[in-house]
Amino acid sequence: MNVERVSTTFLKVIIILFGIAMLAVCIFLLPEAAIRDAIERPGDYSLYPLLVCAYGICITFFVALYQVFKLLTYIEKNNAFSELSLQSLKTIKKCAFTVIFFILLAIVYLRVHAQFTGDDAAGPIALGLMGVLAASIIAAIADALQKPLKNVPDIKPKNE
Repeated sequence: MNVERVSTTFLKVIIILFGIAMLAVCIFLLPEAAIRDAIERPGDYSLYPLLVCAYGICITFFVALYQVFKLLTYIEKNNAFSELSLQSLKTIKKCAFTVIFFILLAIVYLRVHAQFTGDDAAGPIALGLMGVLAASIIAAIADALQKPLKNVPDIKPKNE
C-alpha cells in the first residue's frame, strides 16, 4: 500500500466514526432531551424549534460527510481533478452554508425566547457563533479547493 492510499483510508475511517457519533446523537441524545423536557414541563413546546434546527444540522452534516467520503474516493482513484470532485466540493460548500443558516435560526430563536422568559442565552449563543465560525472555515476551504479545479482545462464547470 502506498502512503496516499493509507492516508485516504485513515480519513475515511475518521469520517465513518464522525458519522456514527452524529447518528448516536440523533437517535439517542436528542430524543432523550425532548422526552426529559416534556416530562419536566408538560405543555411547553419551546424546545421543538431547537430540535428542528438540530436535526436540520445533522442531516446536512451527513450529506457533507458523504460528499467528503466521495471526494476521498476520487482522490484514491486519481480523479481528484475531475468534474465529480468539483461537484462534491460545491455540495460541501452548500452544506456549510446550510449549517450556518440553521445555527443562525437557532440563535435568533434563543434570543427571542430569552426576551420573553428572562433567561440568559449568552452561553448557547456563544457556542452557536463558534459553530458558525467553524462552518465558515469549512466553506472557505471548500471554496479555496474549488478554484484550482475550475481552472483545469479538462473540466468545464456547469452554471453555478
